[in-house]
Amino acid sequence: MDAHRKDIHNSELPVLCRACEARHRGVCGALSPSQLVSLNKQSTRKSVEAGTELIGESQETKNYANIISGVVKLTKMMSDGRQQIVGLQFAPDFLGRPFRIDSGISADAATDVNVCSFPKTVIERMIKESPELEHRLLEQTLKELDEARDWMLTLGRKTASEKVASFLYLIATHVNPDSESNSVSFQLPLTRSDIADFLGLTIETVSRQLTKLRKDRVVLIVNNRHVEVPDLDALAERALQ
Repeated sequence: MDAHRKDIHNSELPVLCRACEARHRGVCGALSPSQLVSLNKQSTRKSVEAGTELIGESQETKNYANIISGVVKLTKMMSDGRQQIVGLQFAPDFLGRPFRIDSGISADAATDVNVCSFPKTVIERMIKESPELEHRLLEQTLKELDEARDWMLTLGRKTASEKVASFLYLIATHVNPDSESNSVSFQLPLTRSDIADFLGLTIETVSRQLTKLRKDRVVLIVNNRHVEVPDLDALAERALQ
C-alpha cells in the first residue's frame, strides 16, 4: 500500500476522512487525528450539480472546501462584463483564499462536484496552530503558480494543435492522478465554447483540432464529450509536454 494511504484504516480518524483523497493528497493530510475530528464536526459534504456557482468573485468568503471529486472552473470578470476562464481545479485541490475577504475569482462546478466544506474561521485558526498545514497550503499555492506559468507558455507560444492537445493532456493527467496506466478515459468537463475561451481559440479551430487528433488516433471521441486516450505518451508528444 502507498505510504500516503497507510493510515486509511486508522480508527482514530472520522469515518468520512479515512478514504478521502483530500485527506491523503490534499491539505487535510497535514492535520493530526484530533484536528481532523475537530474539523469533521464542523464540515459538510455537499454534492453540487454542474453549472452551480461555488464562490462568487465579489462575495465575502465564509467557507473553504476540499474538492473530493469533479472539476471546478475558475473565471475572472472583465470591466466590460466579459468573463475569462483562468483555471481549473481538481480533487483534492483546496477551494478558497485564506486570509482574504473574497477570493478575487468566481468558482463554478464544471461537472457534478463533491466538496467537503468547512467554516473559514475554523481552518484559519488551525493554520495558526499547525505550521504543517500552513506549509501544505503554501505548497499548493506554489503548485498552482507553477501551473499558471506553464499555462501562460501554452497560451503564448504553442500552436492551436499543441494548445488543444495540452488541454486534453491536462484533463487526462488530473482526472485520476494515481493511475499507473498509460491509457485513460474521461468526460470533457468543458463545452467546446468554454475550451475555446480557455485556450484563446475559436470554437471552429477547437473542433478542427479535435477532429485531427481523432483521425490520427491520438484520442477517441465518443458522443462528443467522452474522450479515450489510448497512449498518454503520444498525447504528451502532440502537446510538447
